[in-house]
Amino acid sequence: MKRFEWRDRIHTLDAEADCERITRILATHEFPWDMEQALGLALYRTYAVPSIGELLAHTREFTERTQHRYDDTTLILNDIMEHGFEPGRGRDALRRMNQMHRSYDISNDDYRYVLSTFVVMPVRWLNDYGYGWRRLSDHETAAITHYYRKLGKYMGIKDIPGTYEEFRDLLDSYEKEHFAYTEGGRAVSDATLELMADFYPAWQRPLVRPFTRALLDDRLIRAFDYPEPSAAWRRLSHAALRLRARVVRLMPPRTEPRLARQSPNIRSYPGGYDPSRIGTFPQGCPVPHDMVTREVPATGARVPAEGQAVGSPTAPEATER
Repeated sequence: MKRFEWRDRIHTLDAEADCERITRILATHEFPWDMEQALGLALYRTYAVPSIGELLAHTREFTERTQHRYDDTTLILNDIMEHGFEPGRGRDALRRMNQMHRSYDISNDDYRYVLSTFVVMPVRWLNDYGYGWRRLSDHETAAITHYYRKLGKYMGIKDIPGTYEEFRDLLDSYEKEHFAYTEGGRAVSDATLELMADFYPAWQRPLVRPFTRALLDDRLIRAFDYPEPSAAWRRLSHAALRLRARVVRLMPPRTEPRLARQSPNIRSYPGGYDPSRIGTFPQGCPVPHDMVTREVPATGARVPAEGQAVGSPTAPEATER
């Protein structure tokens, strides 16, 4: 394959009708590492919204089981992207995500903001910050926008923006209006940054922490009340990522997909996982991880399978999922 062959293939596809395929190519062939970083930063930004940061801190899942929550979020989003929205593993992951969200009182405005981070941050990472080995085209940006609009509709989000520019304006205006310091948001942020540092060998972690904080924009630094990163760390972090982009540009194209679930940072399920049985099961959705479940027809809900009592181990002979 030639270096720009995937880009050329993408431009033979329709940005709306083929948005799932285009997004899959971008995320698994063209920019797998970059997309992982950008989407991680997208979710991280949401902690600075008090209603989101405080909710995540209240559940204690993101402060006490940070690795699990990182893994569950990554795996669920990966399965939706990898398998699509039709019945099957992708639909199971989508249903699981919706079940978790319905257990909490989350406003439509917060949903719209979180969705906007998924649309905008990959474009900013690759194009605006210059961290991508090439820029996304308008055609590719439109495809990403259509993909997340589709995801938003399956999540039941109302008043979804129609264009990338509308998503960008929503993100910027929402952050200007809502970003603020809260103890919960700061606690979730601290836990997340520590997890990110833990992905590296112990001798590198003292460098990873200031390097990572230097990538945070001023709006995030103020919202989490972090010390202002030094100009030297700012220059170093940006220069390192741009240098990486130049090196990647010289590499041959990826012929085999690199999926987020293959990342060595995913550590919670060494034996594999069922997307319908990962994530959180708060009150109102009391299905523990080790329980065989069945779907309730016409509701999308999952309940313990026959013979499975809450808290019981999975019956060895049971196979229903």
